[in-house]
Amino acid sequence: MRTMVVGASKGLGRAFMEGLGGVGDTVVGVSRSRPANLVSATGAEVLWVEADLGQPAQAAQLIEQAVVQDGLDTLIYNLGIWEERAFDEAYSFLKDEDTQLEAIVSCNVTAPLLLIKRLLPVLLKSPNPRIILTGSTSGLPQSGRPEVTFGASKFALRGMADALREGYRHQRLGVTCLNLGYLNTEDPLSTSRQEAEQRGDGQLIPVHDVVQVVRMALSLSSASFVKELTLPALLDERF
Repeated sequence: MRTMVVGASKGLGRAFMEGLGGVGDTVVGVSRSRPANLVSATGAEVLWVEADLGQPAQAAQLIEQAVVQDGLDTLIYNLGIWEERAFDEAYSFLKDEDTQLEAIVSCNVTAPLLLIKRLLPVLLKSPNPRIILTGSTSGLPQSGRPEVTFGASKFALRGMADALREGYRHQRLGVTCLNLGYLNTEDPLSTSRQEAEQRGDGQLIPVHDVVQVVRMALSLSSASFVKELTLPALLDERF
């Protein structure tokens, strides 16, 4: 299996790079620069594409060129940004800079659209093509969060997934949207899960759990897929 992880240099993306695949598989990371000392913990081959999704059209073309020859089975779009004061009591939509809002929409909506358009012809050659979009519980109805632009972009991601499913259902494209709650990205995959789950006192999700969920989704046959999955922290009172 050949899997691409966009937004792969740190946090959850790095955990995907380290924890997905196995011997004989290839995991392709995409970020502005390749991080040091990143190796697969599963024996998968690790490749890298240096591309800046802040310039989505150019990046999409570069990424397509990197995989068109050898093919691709799974695309994981894990890249996303939010407002400067997001998830803080100081957040105010009226105080957000216009340029920042444009950047959020470009990264969270425009970039995945352009990249998926470029990569779909490659993905659809796979016998089991999959797209996994890292969404957020902020993109769910009545999410309890006030961040306007970030929330709107994650709602858009769910709409993107729905439309792709309908448009390419007969070509057996499975599209999964992961609605993730607050993550513990301080503890990498190399930290034991028992230790990582202690951070945040039940309010944060270890990246280990998200990797486990994605491994499950990718292990399914071509006859089924995970449509949407919501993964909040156990003590997140919004859920």
